[in-house]
Amino acid sequence: MEKIKLVVVDDHEMVRVGLGHILRGEPSFEIVGEADSPLKAIEIVEQTCPDVVLMDIRFPEGNGIEACRELKNKCEKLKVLMLTSYSDDEAILSSIMAGASGYLLKQIASDELIDSIKKVARGQSLLDPSITGKVMDLVKKFPRERQEKDILTPKEKHILLLIAEGKTNNQIAQEMYLSPKTIKNYVSNILSKLGLSNRAEAAAFAVRNRSRLL
Repeated sequence: MEKIKLVVVDDHEMVRVGLGHILRGEPSFEIVGEADSPLKAIEIVEQTCPDVVLMDIRFPEGNGIEACRELKNKCEKLKVLMLTSYSDDEAILSSIMAGASGYLLKQIASDELIDSIKKVARGQSLLDPSITGKVMDLVKKFPRERQEKDILTPKEKHILLLIAEGKTNNQIAQEMYLSPKTIKNYVSNILSKLGLSNRAEAAAFAVRNRSRLL
């Protein structure tokens, strides 16, 4: 039987070593590469064409969510499984929007991780049970009939989509050549116009209404 080819991406060496020990013990897996940054991960994926990438979200340099989106654009059949310590709403929703096939927390048991990788490789999508309800609650919270296109300016729509990509105010400011304070004001206006409480709700709203925001 052909093995499932894996790439492990995490900036902590001990995490990569630990995952390698677990995954190499599964006969149906083959680790074809390891990376300590999103940029390196993209290079390795282009060289090795794996089936599944295990990706952390936050790195000293780069962003796992952005890397996921770029990897999916390069290879639609590639499965990206987020494996992270962060369970905040915005990160979860942004990962899903970026095309991740699953989102797991690092405290997952070894046998559950192995089973999850196999499911993702077969084309299944999955979330850690502890966060599934949270995601569904956020996405269902907003009525479909809300006409954000009539109340948001084009720039506000752009910023809302960038929020859903997991970008910080500073990152958005750099991309749009504006000051972080200006972006903060835009975000406040967006939340006020849409009747939302925080960035996580804004990300959920953008997931629900992405096609109408573009």
